[in-house]
Amino acid sequence: MQPIDHFDLRNFDLNLLIAFDAMMHERSVTRAAERLKIRQPAMSHNLSLLRTLFQDELFVRVGTAMQPTARAQALANPIAQALSAMQAIIHDTSEFDPAHDQRIFRMGFSSEVELLLMPELASRLRQQAPGVRLHGRPVQQRDVYRMLDDRVLDLAIGCFDSQAQRYRQQLLFEQSLSCVFHPDMMALGETISLEEYLNLPHALVSLSESLHGCLESALDAVGGKLNVAATSSEFLGVLGMIANAPLIATLPTRMARRYGKAFGLQVAPVPMTLTVPDVSLVWTAQEDNHPASQWLRNEIADILGRM
Repeated sequence: MQPIDHFDLRNFDLNLLIAFDAMMHERSVTRAAERLKIRQPAMSHNLSLLRTLFQDELFVRVGTAMQPTARAQALANPIAQALSAMQAIIHDTSEFDPAHDQRIFRMGFSSEVELLLMPELASRLRQQAPGVRLHGRPVQQRDVYRMLDDRVLDLAIGCFDSQAQRYRQQLLFEQSLSCVFHPDMMALGETISLEEYLNLPHALVSLSESLHGCLESALDAVGGKLNVAATSSEFLGVLGMIANAPLIATLPTRMARRYGKAFGLQVAPVPMTLTVPDVSLVWTAQEDNHPASQWLRNEIADILGRM
């Protein structure tokens, strides 16, 4: 496709092409004016400008009708196609059809949200949108907005918060934390005292911008310090450790409830107040009204809203 010369077109009134098309259909200045709901002198003026633009009479009177010249006949089909394409764009009401669509959704996650969302989302898509593919990847807050701007990601889910107008944001859920441990390896009740919590050996997720940082900040406020015995870069690594060793872990409550039972773990409240950022869905303003993006966002909100 030949590049558009915007400078060449900027002074051209595209309404002249509409007037030309009306003349091709009506073959009468009067009827063309009525078709466009303008006065006849205005239609005559448009026709004069068209003749100057194309250096051709375009329409000549033959009897009672205005007949197109050879030049007008050559222009008629390309102009009609251009106007039809413009009309289709303006009145486009097409909707995303998940059952027949073929596309890749690229999503960025904090690791715990990926574990909560992806199993159910993948199952739904195989049933509702078998041609749609998911590409999930871990992302941290310092990178997420650049990746959205660069179209590396279509959307991101995690502890992200931006007030910039070029982004849209939807709160998915407020986070809380719980303790998890294997009841056969640690003789603890349904509640854990603060002294036990601080002294028991802990397994932690150790990443920048991770739960480790949240816990350290909260503990600093009360002058406490955890007895960290082991760390892992993944939540599943921590779950595996506490399922096989006398360790305790502090995890997001949704994560603890969803996966604790599968690992034979018991869930108990954290014996102190910890403030954890909320989980939000973030996307760019360009994607806000895109039917496919809207559909995926609704599916994500529904899945996480049920947990």
